[in-house]
Amino acid sequence: MREKRLHLVALLLIAAVVVGGSPSPVASPAAPPAPTLPDVAAAPPPRVSDEVMAVYAHLQRYARRSRLTDDERLSLARCIVRESRRHQLDPALVLAVMHVESRFDTFAVSEKDAMGLMQILPSTGAWLAPQVGVTWYGPQTLFDPEANVRIGVAYLRQLSDRYDGRIATALAAYNWGPGAIDRFIARGRPLPQEYAQLVLAAYGPRS
Repeated sequence: MREKRLHLVALLLIAAVVVGGSPSPVASPAAPPAPTLPDVAAAPPPRVSDEVMAVYAHLQRYARRSRLTDDERLSLARCIVRESRRHQLDPALVLAVMHVESRFDTFAVSEKDAMGLMQILPSTGAWLAPQVGVTWYGPQTLFDPEANVRIGVAYLRQLSDRYDGRIATALAAYNWGPGAIDRFIARGRPLPQEYAQLVLAAYGPRS
């Protein structure tokens, strides 16, 4: 009788295990959802104005001489337009000065040590750099194309103001120096015209 009871208890225990099953493992907490990144490929590229694109296209013609990458030329085109607007000059006139001065060679150096795209003398660069917010690291600063443009455009604007907007006179002073041009004027002598004519020819019918 006792054996039957033990047998019955054993059967009941086995049934309890079968019905209840093994203990469920503790579920690990769900991982937070991965952050979603913006779809950069789908974002439209920043718009480039027609004026900047026109300047960029002009710079592209002299890509080898400029020794700049495509991105650097586009950044330079933006700088030329921005600084020309700031100083109320036509970007095409600034390009014409560059054409005559350096043929768009970023590292051009003249016999008189004028440097860079707009052929700025180091003395002029050191004087004008703080006025236009360019950090001056010495003459090598003028090989930075955007620093050169910022200084050169500001200088051309100052010369234009000095000679009451007479662009040919301002260009002559850009080439000869304002001191020399002032002496021509004071003595009643005709101003040198060759440089101004070259720039205005490169400027085109808009001159």
